[in-house]
Amino acid sequence: MTGCRERLIEIWGRTLSLGWPIAVQQTLNTLMRTVDIVVTGLFSPAAVAAVGLADLYAQIPLRIGLGLGTGAIALSSQDTGRGAELARDRAITQALLIGFCCGIPFVLVGLLFGPTLVAALGAESEVVRLGGAYLTIVFVAAPMRIVGLVGARSLQGTGDTRTPMLVNGGANVLNILTTVGLGLGVWTFPQLGIVGVGIATAISRTVEAIAITAAIASDRTDLSLASLARSRDLTITRQLVAVSVPNFAEGMSTSIANFPFNALLLLFGTEVNAAYHIGRRIYQQLTGPLYRSFSTAASIIVGQTLGEGDPEGARSAGRAILVLGVITLGCAGIALVVAAEPLVRVFTQDPTTIGYAVDFTRVFGVSMVCFGIFFPLAGTLRGAGDTRTPFYARFVGTFAFMLGFSYVASIPLGYGLPGIYVGIVLSYICWAAVVVVGFHWGGWAETAAAMMDERAHA
Repeated sequence: MTGCRERLIEIWGRTLSLGWPIAVQQTLNTLMRTVDIVVTGLFSPAAVAAVGLADLYAQIPLRIGLGLGTGAIALSSQDTGRGAELARDRAITQALLIGFCCGIPFVLVGLLFGPTLVAALGAESEVVRLGGAYLTIVFVAAPMRIVGLVGARSLQGTGDTRTPMLVNGGANVLNILTTVGLGLGVWTFPQLGIVGVGIATAISRTVEAIAITAAIASDRTDLSLASLARSRDLTITRQLVAVSVPNFAEGMSTSIANFPFNALLLLFGTEVNAAYHIGRRIYQQLTGPLYRSFSTAASIIVGQTLGEGDPEGARSAGRAILVLGVITLGCAGIALVVAAEPLVRVFTQDPTTIGYAVDFTRVFGVSMVCFGIFFPLAGTLRGAGDTRTPFYARFVGTFAFMLGFSYVASIPLGYGLPGIYVGIVLSYICWAAVVVVGFHWGGWAETAAAMMDERAHA
């Protein structure tokens, strides 16, 4: 029993050591986005709508970067654990090259069809003009955005979470300063409005990509860039794609579902829709850094432990991080339920919106235990190379419950908003249940062993 307790404390300590830089990084990411919204809000409602609509498309390169990053962190952590530095360097070099190439089409699409894409969403002419200009600039920076994401996760796979934090944190601070400067014309900067906000994003993402690539190529980190000739390994390419595609589909399924779900909320009024976004912003701002750090730390620890040839140790690590996630996010959920009203009042003073937003915030608070289960176990599975199970979890939960159940319960059955509240909670319960099944009865350890064996004999 003493040995189990010591092992638990060891894993918790390692999780916190790896996770706090990730939490800081996520907090700065959220702050950057908040500043963008605040600055554009000073221009006009059309500017806010323009950025919001353009960001629906901007999520695509983001999802590609996160998907490839998941593949990079899986292979990087496994090869770090088994001491295969050459294979690891080949894998991350391929991931960076694939990511950059995937971003090139977005440059062309942005230059040729930026305003057209925004107009396709039914926006008015001023929103199309502003949103098209913003989207063009953001898409031009897409290759750099993807490279930055992949590079950060490649380093995280080795256990280095501080270098990505420093690089990404510096890029986000640069983004905030240039957004204020170019957007509002502060100090000696020209006032470029929404174009300035887009340029600030492009500059910061370019700096981030260059800095993260330079860090990988330098002696500061354990990673190195392999030569183009030595990085040509179809086995690695196939594994990167096999791990990355389900993760990309997982993220996109959630993004796509947001369209009909927001349409459903709008049936109950603008205040309800606004309240949902306020509640969502609150839980993401306060708990997002926690559950994302648990997920990434689980991928790193489990991937490296599997690389060391210790599948039972990987299972124990997954369980330990699961316990930590449930305790931490469970307490965070209680705080959201108790403090819902004062938190909501930070965002709005409209009495009707406040009432609905308090309800949504408490719904998310109740769901935090499910987050504490899903994200650590999903990170565990991804570290082993199993990205299909988390995809199934989110796809079924989102479409069957958040959309399907919520619609049937609220409209045909006539339960109204309580039906939507229940649908949201059930969707997160589904997320958690599917990954629990995948963790306990899935063959993820065997999948990782097969992938490493295939790379070793390639």
